[in-house]
Amino acid sequence: MARRSDHTRDELKDMALAAAGEIAEAEGWRGLTARKVAGKIGYSVGTLYNIFEDLDDLIVTVNGATLDSLYEHLRAATVRDRTDSPEAALGVLATAYVDFIDRYPHLWDILFEHRLPAGRALPSWYDGKLVQLLGLLEDALAPLFAESERADRIRAARVLWCSMHGISSLARSGKLGVITGETVTAMSDQLIASYTAGLRVRNRRSVT
Repeated sequence: MARRSDHTRDELKDMALAAAGEIAEAEGWRGLTARKVAGKIGYSVGTLYNIFEDLDDLIVTVNGATLDSLYEHLRAATVRDRTDSPEAALGVLATAYVDFIDRYPHLWDILFEHRLPAGRALPSWYDGKLVQLLGLLEDALAPLFAESERADRIRAARVLWCSMHGISSLARSGKLGVITGETVTAMSDQLIASYTAGLRVRNRRSVT
């Protein structure tokens, strides 16, 4: 087993996160234990808990890294397929989102399945990552809102995200076929078309 001095604290943290991500992606988050992570990086559980408060802290940090990866994946798609159309921009994000889930299904699962103990809140930095991620949706929706409607745009982005999450969750659980024979792509396309059409009608009404 490696000595504690073999790696810096930051190096150990990066190693632990990489190992935890690999274990979670291979076995699901319920297969993720401190002992497995410690064993994978060649250190003791005690050393691991010198870096993370506990297993929940480790999982939340893994989730933060997943949010970063998801953000970069979606942002890269928007840069590659740049468009001024809100519908097209949202379609690019939806396609990239589904692609990320297909590539990293268990890491996506852990984002939504893990729960902190009662009374324990997520760290403030986690909220910052969510705001950054949802900002991509807000940017795509921006042409449908006036500058003075920032609060409405933020709300609309979150409503759309939650709706897309519902479709993705049903697909991931294998239950989408119970409700419809449509594909995830067809469902997300319909969601985007209907939602943006509604926003455009809203805009016309607000002008008259």
